[in-house]
Amino acid sequence: MGELASISIGINPNLIDVGNFTLSWHGVTTFIGVALAVYLTARWGGKEGLNVDSIYSVAVWAIIGGVIGARLLHVIDFWDEVYKDDIVSVFTVWSGGIAIYGALLGGFVGGASYIAIRNSDWFLNMWEKVFPFMGEAHRANLPGIGRIADITAPAVLLGMAIGRVGDIINGEHFSKITDLPWGVIYTHANSPGIFRPPTHPAVAYELIFDLLLFAAIWPLRNRLRPNGMFFALFLGAYSIGRFYLSFLREEFNEYFGVLNEAQVVAIIVVIITVPLLVWKAQLVRPNS
Repeated sequence: MGELASISIGINPNLIDVGNFTLSWHGVTTFIGVALAVYLTARWGGKEGLNVDSIYSVAVWAIIGGVIGARLLHVIDFWDEVYKDDIVSVFTVWSGGIAIYGALLGGFVGGASYIAIRNSDWFLNMWEKVFPFMGEAHRANLPGIGRIADITAPAVLLGMAIGRVGDIINGEHFSKITDLPWGVIYTHANSPGIFRPPTHPAVAYELIFDLLLFAAIWPLRNRLRPNGMFFALFLGAYSIGRFYLSFLREEFNEYFGVLNEAQVVAIIVVIITVPLLVWKAQLVRPNS
């Protein structure tokens, strides 16, 4: 009876599967989500007087950092089960296996590091010594780390929501069994979730949560100071929601007996962001 009341998803998780080349729906929607986030950040930043070309330069390094961070957290989580005996597969990112928290934190580190290093005296002096034929090194018109992070936060939320559409189609994130009418079963032969009983659509819950969080924090985007506090609000609020939603996930690895990797990271992020907001954040009038 539970299966009759469930939602069936019979879409092939692989949009293209030819020879050794596979393109999944998750890969496509993740690309669209990242592209949208970069576009919106550049658009909103441009309206606030930031140099759009500089925003794209920062975005390149944020994406690189995001890919590295997403893969790193995944590899850490599955080190004993998968990667300890197959080191080469650590670098086969295209085969799948990323962690959204790693993308968020790695993206921030990548973009922030570029901003901090690009205009440093060390980098400028090194550039002139190593590449004298390139001409004199000039400081780039880069945005402040906190300011660009604040502008990026709502764009990232929308990008993550789009990426979750691919997760829903693919069925690669296993969730706990449910007898609720909106429980999901996967019927396509290529789906990792095939033959499983109806489960919570946990990634769909997260998609909805991302959109609700976007709507909730959007009115505060120009009202928190100093710069960077809006990004801290985004990270902290997302982490609280993700912590509870993760209880509906089925994870292969658990830490401290009951918590999965995302929940451990969420706790660390909350421990950092909440005190930071309490001690530093100030509510101001818009555009002040």
